[in-house]
Amino acid sequence: MDVLKRLIPVGACALALAAGGCGGGEPAASPSAGPSVSANPTLAAMVPDAIKSDGKILVGVDATYAPNEFLAPDGSTVVGFDVDLFKAVAQTLGLTAEFQPATFGDIIPGVGSGKYEVGVSSFTVNDERKKQAQMVTYFSAGTQWATKTGNPAGINPAEPCGKRIAVQKDTVQFEDITKRSEACTAAGKPAVVVQPYAGQDQVASSVVSGKDDAMLADSPVAAYAVKQSNGQLELLGDIYDSAPYGYVVSNNQPEMAKALQAAVDELIKNGAYEKILSNWGVQAGAVPSAQINP
Repeated sequence: MDVLKRLIPVGACALALAAGGCGGGEPAASPSAGPSVSANPTLAAMVPDAIKSDGKILVGVDATYAPNEFLAPDGSTVVGFDVDLFKAVAQTLGLTAEFQPATFGDIIPGVGSGKYEVGVSSFTVNDERKKQAQMVTYFSAGTQWATKTGNPAGINPAEPCGKRIAVQKDTVQFEDITKRSEACTAAGKPAVVVQPYAGQDQVASSVVSGKDDAMLADSPVAAYAVKQSNGQLELLGDIYDSAPYGYVVSNNQPEMAKALQAAVDELIKNGAYEKILSNWGVQAGAVPSAQINP
């Protein structure tokens, strides 16, 4: 995907430093402001009183996953296409989104416990997650491999046996590479050395530095890491296993899930959705409508 250049955030700057420094000028921290979105009174009325009473919605987010959600250069403001889109969703429902950075694996349990009112962090919808929460779809992404430019370790995604592969913890990519490792050992070959990291910025940095041989990530994230690596990384193979992202809502809040679904559909209908995705260069992942636990 053609992901737009932005000012390198804290984590990505560390990646670029490992690759030889954050060179060049400083483009904007994010693309130009998205379209203005007004509250829809009918949809706002769908929001449960317990959530709309304070006028805001508390969002759990792993802010290490550029360009989807990451920290701006100030080290505290969360930006990204996921962020801009959910801000518009919240505005449609008459709410203000308040993003609270968290570890990826803690967000779904946090939504279940009431610590967060929604989780917005590129969560791929799968059966395990649907058992834990309501998931409202809004985007589609696949998995992409990336490695050092020139593929010096000779990575073959179809047979990564014995290679050191970096992934973020608790992601579908972690499950993917774990299954590939099991297939290797079942065939009598060396296991994949699976290297799980807490943040996606650490994943990319480990490959740039040569600590690990390759990485797996969601397709827009892998493309962004390559663009920010000063030529040190390249994409490897094709995008595969495309699946929807979903907003995470507590099973105790089915009406909130319906409100989010209606808000996404409204943004798709009025064109704001396409404008936001195009602003970040990720419009290839657009979906025709939102669904709950598809």
